Amino acid sequence: MQTKYSIVKDSIKSQILDGTFQAHQKIHSESELMKQFGVSRHTVRLAIGDLVSQGWLYREQGAGTFCADRSREQNQTSGSQKRIALITTYVSDYIFPSIIRGAESYLSQNGYQVSLFSTNNDHEKERMFLENILSQQFDGVIIEPTKSAISNPNINYYLNLERQHIPYLMINSYYDELEPFHLVVDDEKGGFIQTEHLIELGHRNILGLFKTDDNQGTKRMKGYLKAHRKHQIEIQPNNMVTYSTEEKATKPLQALEEVLQEPLDTRPTAIVCYNDELAVKLLDILRQASLRVPEDISMVGFDDSFMAELTEVKLTTVSHPKSEMGEMAAKVMLDMIKQMNGSKRQSYMENDMIRFEPKLVERSSTAKVN
Repeated sequence: MQTKYSIVKDSIKSQILDGTFQAHQKIHSESELMKQFGVSRHTVRLAIGDLVSQGWLYREQGAGTFCADRSREQNQTSGSQKRIALITTYVSDYIFPSIIRGAESYLSQNGYQVSLFSTNNDHEKERMFLENILSQQFDGVIIEPTKSAISNPNINYYLNLERQHIPYLMINSYYDELEPFHLVVDDEKGGFIQTEHLIELGHRNILGLFKTDDNQGTKRMKGYLKAHRKHQIEIQPNNMVTYSTEEKATKPLQALEEVLQEPLDTRPTAIVCYNDELAVKLLDILRQASLRVPEDISMVGFDDSFMAELTEVKLTTVSHPKSEMGEMAAKVMLDMIKQMNGSKRQSYMENDMIRFEPKLVERSSTAKVN
């Protein structure tokens, strides 16, 4: 549990890091801080005194307390620093180790140290890591956005990165309002490829399961819809299931269990999955219901992860560049740092994005409709 002193201190520091207080700008008075936090003058003075001694604030006799200019300190130390921050939603599982290896390998070969951060797709953790990065000296930041399909409360921290001339880019998705350089898979086309593959096998009743607090899921869902429209197939009302990060362990599994209670002649004959991780979980549900894949029901994943070939049923899925994306992100980041130092802009950076083309990887989880 935080003490009152640390709450006041951390709040003032956060306002410096998100750009609320700029260099040499006067912060709130002691009386205003006492009223804002409901604390004593002694507590406020302790918090301010600590921030002054750490170089975040300075006092002027008779004028008040001001935000310090930390740019000089950062410039003095930046020459010896070769550090890149890599923030992903997850670190140790699924496709993320491959992305991280691709980036880390290229950066280390070029003399950079990589600091890894995992948000667990949580905005509060993202804020905490951005504060860490802004408090220290990093040459650049590679970021996978947190819940990219919904409004982000940490936008000011990214704007402060820009003010401090710290280059950043985004992978897998991006915050549209910031218009950052980003490296993504064409997720809409991927969702289209998943669905059209099943339609071409004769399936007309296709269940789609999409995580929609990330842009990847909303775009894959759009591709699913487009494939139905192209082939003039009506979508059943209950055949499109959306869920959030917090619901991913329960809602899609429950949705499939409910679908399997429907009469044989009305229930879906195929499933489009948000990713391979979900597909593997659904295979367990189907196995418990004594249903065979693909004889009784076909299934398509997304990402062509190691999971796609681990199960007894090898997943038909859609490719993701993984380590290639990580390496390309690292290359672009180093070019952005050079550009910041006055070098020529690379030609591939002109459109502020690199989009990887998805491809269908056919295995044994799909078959013609029975």
